[in-house]
Amino acid sequence: MKSKKRTARCACQNKSSWVWTLSSFSLLFLSRAAEAQQAIAPPPPSAATTEPVWQQTETNQFEVFSPAGTAASSSLNQPFQIGPVTVRPHLLDRFFYATGLPLSPGNQQNTAIEEFSPGIAFDIGTHWTLDYTPTLRFYSNHNFEDEFDNAITLTGATAYEDWNFGFSQSYASSDSPNIQTGAQTSQEIYLTALTASYAFNSKMSLDMGLYQNLQFTEDFQSSRDWSTMEWLNYQFWPRFNVGIGAGAGYVNVDVGPDQTYEQAAGRINWRATDKISFKLNAGYEDRQFLSNGAGDLLSPTFGATIQYQPFEVTQISLNANRSETPSYFQDQVSENTSINCDLNQRLLGRYYLDLNAGYNITKYDASTIVGSANPDNDYYSFCARLSRSFLKRGTLAIFYQYSGNSSAEPGFTYSGSQVGIEIGYKY
Repeated sequence: MKSKKRTARCACQNKSSWVWTLSSFSLLFLSRAAEAQQAIAPPPPSAATTEPVWQQTETNQFEVFSPAGTAASSSLNQPFQIGPVTVRPHLLDRFFYATGLPLSPGNQQNTAIEEFSPGIAFDIGTHWTLDYTPTLRFYSNHNFEDEFDNAITLTGATAYEDWNFGFSQSYASSDSPNIQTGAQTSQEIYLTALTASYAFNSKMSLDMGLYQNLQFTEDFQSSRDWSTMEWLNYQFWPRFNVGIGAGAGYVNVDVGPDQTYEQAAGRINWRATDKISFKLNAGYEDRQFLSNGAGDLLSPTFGATIQYQPFEVTQISLNANRSETPSYFQDQVSENTSINCDLNQRLLGRYYLDLNAGYNITKYDASTIVGSANPDNDYYSFCARLSRSFLKRGTLAIFYQYSGNSSAEPGFTYSGSQVGIEIGYKY
C-alpha cells in the first residue's frame, strides 16, 4: 500500500509538471492552426484568464515569467460572485488605421478600423473556466465587410491521487483579411483536447492526449484533424527533465486525398537559473497521402521557447516552431516554419513597452501525384506597443505594426502598416 507521504510527494511533483504539460498542448494547438494568420494587428494578451482557478494556483518550476495578469487579478476583490461562480466581465476597444490591407489577391487598400470586444468569463468552482468574447469590427472602407467574430473557450482541470486530467474546448469564428488567402476570409475553428498525466514516482511520469482540430473555411479547403500524442518523462533534478514522445493522426479534407501521419520526438525542459529557461523539442513526421496520393512526405518538426529575465522589469523571449498542417488550397499541405522574438520592458514604474518581431515561411507540397504546389510565402512583422494601467483594472495603449508578405504567386506580395490606440478593462 502506498504511504501518504509518497502520494503527497508524487502529487506535488506531478502538479508542477502538469502546468508545463498544458502549455505544451497550447503550443500544439497553435502549430496546428498556424496557417490561420490574420493580416490585422493582434490584440494584447487575452483580457480574461482562461485557466481554471486550480491551475492558476500551481507553480510551474520551468517558467521564468509569471502568467500575464494573474498576480494582479488575484490581489483584487471580485465583486461579482454568486456561490461557487465568479463572474469576470472584460472589454477591449481599439481604433486604428491600416494601410495595404489585402482585400483580394493583388488588391490592397487602406481603411480605418474600429473594434469593440465585450467579453465575460465564469470561474465555476476551482476546476472550470468558461469565457465568451465577441468582436465587432467596423471598416471605414466599405469595400471590406464589417465583422462579427466570436471566441468561446471552456477549460477544466482536476487531480486524483497521482493523476491529473484536463479538458479544453474552444470555438473561434473570423472574417478578417488573411495572409495566405490574400483576402477577407470567413473561417470557423473548433479545437478539442482531452489530456491526462500520471506520476509513476517522483522522477518518472507519463503524459497522454487526444486532440481534435476542425477548420472550416469558406471558398477554400476545409479540414478535420484527429490526433494523439504521448510522452514518457524523466526528471533528473527539480529543474531539468527530458521526455520521448510518439503520436499519430488522421486528416480528412474536402477535396483530394485524406492523410495519415506518425510522429516521434524528444524534448528537454530546463530551468537553468532563476532568470532563464529552455523548452526544446525536435522530431520527425512521416505523412502518407491516401487514395493514390503523392509519396510519403518526411519532414522534421521542432519547437523552442526560451525565456530570459535579466532584471525584474525586463523580459525577453524567443519562440520557434516547425510543423506540417493542411493547406487552405486543394491537393496541398503546408510546411510552416516560424520564429518570434519579444521584449517587454517596464518604464518609469507605470509604463510597459513591448517590442515583437516575427518571421514565417510557408512552403506548399502537393498531395497528389499529378498536382503542383503554390510558391512559398515569406511573412514578416514588427509590432511595438506602449501601455500603462489605470484604476487598477484598466489598460491604455498605443501600438504600431509593420508587416508584409513576399511570394512569387501573382497578387500575394504586399506590405502595410497599422497604428492605433486601445483601451481595456477587466475584472
